[in-house]
Amino acid sequence: MTGILDGKALAAKIQAELTDEVESLSDRHRRPPGLAVLMVGDNPASAAYVRNKEQACARVGIASFGKHFPADATQADLEQTIQSLNEDDRVDGILVQLPLPDHLDAVALLNQINPDKDADGLHPVNLGRLMRGEPGLQSCTPAGSMRLLQEHGISAKGKQAVVVGRSILVGKPIALMLLAEDATVTIAHSRTPDLSAVTRSADILVAAVGRPNLITPEMVKPGAVVVDVGINRVTHEATGKSRLVGDVDYEAVKAVAGWITPVPGGIGPMTVTMLLHNTVWSYRQRL
Repeated sequence: MTGILDGKALAAKIQAELTDEVESLSDRHRRPPGLAVLMVGDNPASAAYVRNKEQACARVGIASFGKHFPADATQADLEQTIQSLNEDDRVDGILVQLPLPDHLDAVALLNQINPDKDADGLHPVNLGRLMRGEPGLQSCTPAGSMRLLQEHGISAKGKQAVVVGRSILVGKPIALMLLAEDATVTIAHSRTPDLSAVTRSADILVAAVGRPNLITPEMVKPGAVVVDVGINRVTHEATGKSRLVGDVDYEAVKAVAGWITPVPGGIGPMTVTMLLHNTVWSYRQRL
């Protein structure tokens, strides 16, 4: 019987714990933790993510200092805003919602965020702390994935782990986190010859490439733990209706895997929850 790694249930549990913690801390320090999410333009997916984050903040008692810029906002507009948020004592976490319009330099903006307010864990200082195994703000999606494994008693120690995808958002950070837990880690990507042979060696398989149903049953070792980070919107040609699917062919792979994350309801809710966790962690460090 395949176990389902239910991120939605764990996210609700962690958010309930954070609500109690925030209430206690806010009374003691006379202000709640604060998160500023910066969004540029009207990308519908980004707008939905931002709304989701703001609603989650409201649920646990975190103050929102979000700013929504028009699509033609300049680099200087955003840099100025980030600088003022860096200096604002009410703000503990800053996040720039990606992707940004092409005329903006996302890396330069992320690098301008104070590393101790970097709620998404993407500043070079925080990636360096992760590399060195030092405490710091960690990228939300990989950290949420690791927390989900931990909740279900799944240890990476001595396991073969394969991460498909090498992005700085997910692939590289989760590889480092698995390595820190004593897994032997392989990173596979679009240039990997015979991807199936590599993925079949995995006790823990992480798919993070953004390609619908890339991972099929013959690519999965029987009994493996399968973590699906992909969120892809696919449209049914006949009906025109769209739905969310992962990078893993869920129904087919579920018959082979020992554990698997669903999409939606797996890693997505954990990403938002770790953003809240990071904001509260930063708040505690600063106070």
